[in-house]
Amino acid sequence: MKMRISPSMMCADIGKIREVIKALENEDAEYLHIDIMDGLFVPNFTLGTDYCRQIRKMTDIPLDIHLMVEKPEDKLHWFEFGRGDIVSVHAESTAHLHKAVSYIKEQGADAFVALNPATRFGAVEYVLDEIEGVTVMAVNPGFAGQKMIPSTLTKIRKLRAYLDEKGFENIEIEVDGNVSFENAAKMKKAGASIFVAGSSSVFGNDISVEDGMKKLRAALE
Repeated sequence: MKMRISPSMMCADIGKIREVIKALENEDAEYLHIDIMDGLFVPNFTLGTDYCRQIRKMTDIPLDIHLMVEKPEDKLHWFEFGRGDIVSVHAESTAHLHKAVSYIKEQGADAFVALNPATRFGAVEYVLDEIEGVTVMAVNPGFAGQKMIPSTLTKIRKLRAYLDEKGFENIEIEVDGNVSFENAAKMKKAGASIFVAGSSSVFGNDISVEDGMKKLRAALE
């Protein structure tokens, strides 16, 4: 599978958002990762529906919308998404995972199921026929700047083997949380193919967005 980068827009300087997006376009970012947090499912509030609409007007880069909200099946219709986009909902956030996944598919987007660090990947067993990917959280969701939970690498490796054994080789693994240059290479080796890049790489304090993208690409070669 092709290695793809999804820069986390919650880590971007909001005062320079147009410049950031232009830099990401120049570096051929495959997605823009948009974290939506409701203060209930996770202990933080972040980006919202209007932010997604404004970003959509600025660029043709597909969106990678990560819904960290309770009962996402009741809120998906607030968002505009479609072909080429990714929409992730958490297995832990809903009693109606099929309903949420089905709505995403009906809009033409790729449906991903996100799993918190302690959630067993068996939680996706009965939606494997309907999803394009699994988002593995390498940190407990809510805040940027956390350290990777070490067992994440084992989880990615076992999940990749599980998917392959079940005949779902085309289901991708996205990894989100502390995707540093060093960790990204390890995550790739374990079986991840989409990397959510935030403050530990692309949006680091001591590196430009362009150089961060180049360095992360090199780490994934």
